[in-house]
Amino acid sequence: MNDMPDGAAAIAAKLADPSARLAEFAAGLRLSDIPERVRLRAVHHILDAVGIAFVSSRQDFAHRTLTAIGGLAGAGSVPILGLPARLPPRDAALVNGVLCHGLDFDDTHLGGVVHASASAFPAALSAAILAGASGEALLLAYIIAIEVTSRIGAVGRGAFHARGFHPTGVAGVFGAALAASRLFGLTAREMQATQGIALSMASGSLEFLEDGAWNKRMHPGWAAQAGLTAAALGRQGFVGATRPYAGRYGLYNLYTSGGLAACDLAAATAGLGSVWELERTAIKPYPACHFTHASIDAALLLREAGLRAEQVASIDARMPEQVIAVVCEPQASKRHPANTYDAQFSIPFLVSAALVRGRLSLAELDAIDDPEILALAGRVGYSVDPSSPFPRSYSGELVVTTTDGRTLRQREEVNRGAPERPLSNEDILDKYNDNAAIALNPDGAARVCRAVLELAAAPTAAGFAATLANEGPRA
Repeated sequence: MNDMPDGAAAIAAKLADPSARLAEFAAGLRLSDIPERVRLRAVHHILDAVGIAFVSSRQDFAHRTLTAIGGLAGAGSVPILGLPARLPPRDAALVNGVLCHGLDFDDTHLGGVVHASASAFPAALSAAILAGASGEALLLAYIIAIEVTSRIGAVGRGAFHARGFHPTGVAGVFGAALAASRLFGLTAREMQATQGIALSMASGSLEFLEDGAWNKRMHPGWAAQAGLTAAALGRQGFVGATRPYAGRYGLYNLYTSGGLAACDLAAATAGLGSVWELERTAIKPYPACHFTHASIDAALLLREAGLRAEQVASIDARMPEQVIAVVCEPQASKRHPANTYDAQFSIPFLVSAALVRGRLSLAELDAIDDPEILALAGRVGYSVDPSSPFPRSYSGELVVTTTDGRTLRQREEVNRGAPERPLSNEDILDKYNDNAAIALNPDGAARVCRAVLELAAAPTAAGFAATLANEGPRA
């Protein structure tokens, strides 16, 4: 019998730690429980991640990462995406996470502000190979990771950023841990303990924003390998914290600016098993921070309407208040990025590049010394948009003052790729083909694509993974 007053019972229910419910979900979900449209969308998200990883495999950061981790770990059983190398499962999860996220071109759950696939797929891939699982089991584990990571991020409602944490690394470890737990055959009780262990592994600082450092590239892979570690410990009975999310020093009290009271803890389990967060996860049309996409859209539309850089006296980029510190400040370095990674988080540079060149692709990120782009970037300022719908969508509005005294406005309330304006599966396939063409010959790109889209039919995750590494970058 419950002797608490109705109000107290409601408060207790609201503050109940969601770890038990998430564990039950991860332990009991079957692929047949997931609607076919969600399963189809899931393999397209994996395809997007794989295509990005193949492009990343040609980058300096990828080779430095592989050399460093391979030097510690030695050879193993898990292929590295797009590269002729294999590492032990945890180390492969780290490197593959770096590859999936390294260009900041990967998917984003908007409400959680997390790059979900970049930790979910590498963790599930490594765990599935280690467990000798099928492609179907790998796909199921990936979907579990997406749902958990996205929900843990969404509870914070953008407050991780305000505290200086990167939500992808902080939330990703929990999804990775439950994906690995499912593949390792843990019980729901063991999965609850695993989340308590994962709490001490949640990490990811935003300090990279200050100087264009590479740290952010590592966060999803670190979450993936930490999730594997937590699941392995949980399987052996290692005792984890019992209230990893709602405890006194739990995730939200420790990692968010307002603590648990400012968070929506119910978002962790609302509609769990019937509302699919994968369908609220955006595929990026541009290789830049998702916070910038609506402004890029606006710049391209202004150019399409006839505006040219030489006609611009100034641009006021009106942004959600919560993202200004990430993509608008400090203004001097945003107007002249030090490197391509800096450029991906710069409203002045990205808006200017889109307006000057009429597109925003990987090629524009290499134009950080283009004098026309930099001259225009020096005329781009910013202000707070008080009516932004953030984080439901990442809005952007450009107010342009022209050299002849006109004022032009272009507002994008919902960024392209958001759930209300999703890229189609065909759009994702086109994006994959564009990316794969940078690193693979046509036959290799088609073979990888076919393997990913037919993942659920793969007899073994190991056989599937071998296809992703069969053909590395062209010489």
